[in-house]
Amino acid sequence: MNNIKYKKLVDETTPKENRLLNMLVSFITGGFMGLIGTLLYVNLNRIYNSELSIAFMLLIIIITTAFLTCLGISDTLFQKFKCGLIIPISGFAHSIAASILDYKKEGLINIGSNTFKLAGSVILYGVVSAVILTLIKVVLNV
Repeated sequence: MNNIKYKKLVDETTPKENRLLNMLVSFITGGFMGLIGTLLYVNLNRIYNSELSIAFMLLIIIITTAFLTCLGISDTLFQKFKCGLIIPISGFAHSIAASILDYKKEGLINIGSNTFKLAGSVILYGVVSAVILTLIKVVLNV
């Protein structure tokens, strides 16, 4: 079987995704995550100042996601709710916790060296884009 026939066979048998439905689910889920974060922030802001409330809200989301990842629940949630859960900080926490679980049998050195394989690119491009945007801001404000 040549490459063209194989590609055609793969295209015919691969299930088609409903992109509009996926976008709607991601939009609603992302909004729900924003609502949860806002509710946490508002309730924490009654006790702490604004900076501490934000820090505690992020910490609660990170710890909850890592805990759900350790229980094996996060993978199912991420498959159902798509990017609405993956893009916020919960996706970052999930990628780190999943990497730790994958390498836990290989010892602490391998856990440390493999933890940021997936999350490392997020950190790298986040820092690089922050530097570039800061430079653009400095140039435009001069």
